[in-house]
Amino acid sequence: MAVSDESPSHHRHFTIEEAGAELPRLRPLLQELRAAKADLTDSEAHQALAAAAPTNGGGAHGAQVGGAFIEVRRLLLELGEIGVVVRDIDRGLIDFPAYRDGREVYLCWHLGEREVTTWHEIDAGFANRRRL
Repeated sequence: MAVSDESPSHHRHFTIEEAGAELPRLRPLLQELRAAKADLTDSEAHQALAAAAPTNGGGAHGAQVGGAFIEVRRLLLELGEIGVVVRDIDRGLIDFPAYRDGREVYLCWHLGEREVTTWHEIDAGFANRRRL
């Protein structure tokens, strides 16, 4: 298969088999990322933090929001090191950079799917995904 002369956008590219082999590792990371984001965006914690911040820095609510931010950042970095692109934390939607017919594309997958079965062009999104 000839690969396009254009510079690839990503440092790692996956075959369908490689993407599928990563799913057992990715599922728990994406579930943790969802949970951390939920803590980060907890409106009650933000309201309590705003009310308490002038006197004590936010206490437990400040620790919750700060810890959630650190956890989201850690998980996003870990997922980035694997080589996937996180598209939607709530859905657990990720793209695997890949080559198809000699051009760079994304293999598309989200939590709840058993395996990687779809792909889309680099400049397209979830709505334009196609079956492999």
